[in-house]
Amino acid sequence: MQYQTLGTSDVEVSEVGFGAWVVGTDWWGDRSEEDAIEMVKHAVDRGITYFDTGDVYGHGRSEELLGQALADVREDVTIATKIGYDFYNNPQAGHGELPKEMDVEYLREAFEKSLERLDVDYVDVLQLHNADVDEITPDVLELFDELEEEGKIEARGLALGPSIGWLAEGDFAIENEFDSLQLVWNVLEQDVGNHFLETIERTGSTTSLIPRVPHSSGILNEQVTPETELDAGDHRGFRPDAWYETGWEKLETLRFLEREDHAEGERTMAQASIAWLLSHDAVASVTPTFRTAADIDEWAAASDVPKLNDEEMTRVAELYETNFGIDRNDGMDALRSSVDGEDLRSAGLGAMAAD
Repeated sequence: MQYQTLGTSDVEVSEVGFGAWVVGTDWWGDRSEEDAIEMVKHAVDRGITYFDTGDVYGHGRSEELLGQALADVREDVTIATKIGYDFYNNPQAGHGELPKEMDVEYLREAFEKSLERLDVDYVDVLQLHNADVDEITPDVLELFDELEEEGKIEARGLALGPSIGWLAEGDFAIENEFDSLQLVWNVLEQDVGNHFLETIERTGSTTSLIPRVPHSSGILNEQVTPETELDAGDHRGFRPDAWYETGWEKLETLRFLEREDHAEGERTMAQASIAWLLSHDAVASVTPTFRTAADIDEWAAASDVPKLNDEEMTRVAELYETNFGIDRNDGMDALRSSVDGEDLRSAGLGAMAAD
């Protein structure tokens, strides 16, 4: 495992992190709480030190279980959590988005409750969870300052959803030197990441990018195939059928990224998908969705497999530019904007803002 630091902070993260929304929820398959804790401990044994959770995951249960699992190694790991959704006063309706609350008094109270559930005095990284750009007010930034001065956080971040507003928000975080920016980014979904790479280059910002969903909901690690039947509660089932149908075709064009018995080392497709992200200098850590110990064993090793060379990176970029040679809609062409699409249009992105 290799390690990086976030932004200008001293917070160190493993290049492969653990996205803990599978802990305390059943949205990516059901597991017992004991199994979830064992998965976290297994990840630590494999060199993973960055654990990313959120207060809304399981309505606090993910934080509780993560705190239990990491209690004995607290000073050896990096814990990140998120605040901003008001699940205290609103019932969860399926997988729908809960109302957000970015008032500083609410955020302060929510954060203190997160500390209690995690059973810690501080978290390494505190992130706003899907905040719209106009919700990140000077008062909210001042709250971050206060929490840093109090020793309760060491780095600040922003976590973005794939269709809840992203471009104006991510640019704001980069331009204001947030330490981390979490985003959906993978070989099949590059628009978001590519834009933020350009923003970082343009501004000279030190913000670190933390991609999630590196396997594009199971396509790139081949855990969702044409034969797969997803359970009714499985979050991956919310992608349209056309997404998976075109995704399986695109996957075949990327087989050159796999390596077997290669002089520079072996590399599975699942590992290559993570290694592609880590080949970008701005990326500090990647948080795949682990479901089993076998996932942890294979994907944690992605930090040590060969990064993509220039030829491979160029070939991937060319494939994306031509939609991998597929002349068919994948059902995922709408991008949500929190500022009525103005940011999308000014950035030259052709997709319409989603309703």
